[in-house]
Amino acid sequence: MNLFDVIHVQHQFGTIPVLQDIEFQIKEGETFGIIGPNGSGKSTLIRTMSGLLKPSRGKILLNGKSISSYRKRELAKIIAVLEQEGIPPLSFTVEEVVAMGRYPWLKPLSDLSLEDEQIVQTVLEKLGLWNLRTKSVNNLSGGQRQMVSLARAMVQQPRVLILDEPTTFLDIGHQMLVMEHVREWHQSEGISVIMVLHDLNLASQYCNRLLLLDNGHIKSCGEVHDVLQPATISSIYKTEIIMINHPIHQVPQFLLTSK
Repeated sequence: MNLFDVIHVQHQFGTIPVLQDIEFQIKEGETFGIIGPNGSGKSTLIRTMSGLLKPSRGKILLNGKSISSYRKRELAKIIAVLEQEGIPPLSFTVEEVVAMGRYPWLKPLSDLSLEDEQIVQTVLEKLGLWNLRTKSVNNLSGGQRQMVSLARAMVQQPRVLILDEPTTFLDIGHQMLVMEHVREWHQSEGISVIMVLHDLNLASQYCNRLLLLDNGHIKSCGEVHDVLQPATISSIYKTEIIMINHPIHQVPQFLLTSK
């Protein structure tokens, strides 16, 4: 059984089509990347896959069951979502925000148990946030807030992590930090990872398979080397590129070239 079955999904806002006849599958344990130009429908697709949006047509199955049939708390035990904007500046402390990730596992009106507190502490230490635990989130940098957002997702203990452009506003160091933590979590816990990425070089290094969207249509879906073809990428992104192999990982990497 597949983890996700996306079946003839269409979505539109008013009369404007955003996704058109989208169909693909994701297997459990994959790291699956969704790429494509701005406005191609990437964020809308993962919002439908996370249950936040209902498709205009078609259906999405999670473990063989329609995602719309899951209760909110039940779905939150399976899927954690790291949205593009991460966590906005808040007056809560780092520890308080991270602890919010335990919500799906708590009984109504109950406080964190000792086990919950231990889970929060372990994640804070793992992500290097323990010394910042009493600091207000609104005093953190963008990179630090993104790490807090990832920590909140980790304490949720999901089986599926969905990330919407998790590195967009981060410098190179924080980009690698986030991506390496996601990879380590995937490898150690066996979770499935689905992420929208703008950076094709990161997508090729951190994903097992890729889906390439353009104007709401699937242009390619498959292994990294099959999807990241120079002619295809140049055509869809409307720019001249040079493709080389990564000297260590032996995956496609792209360089821009001026005319």
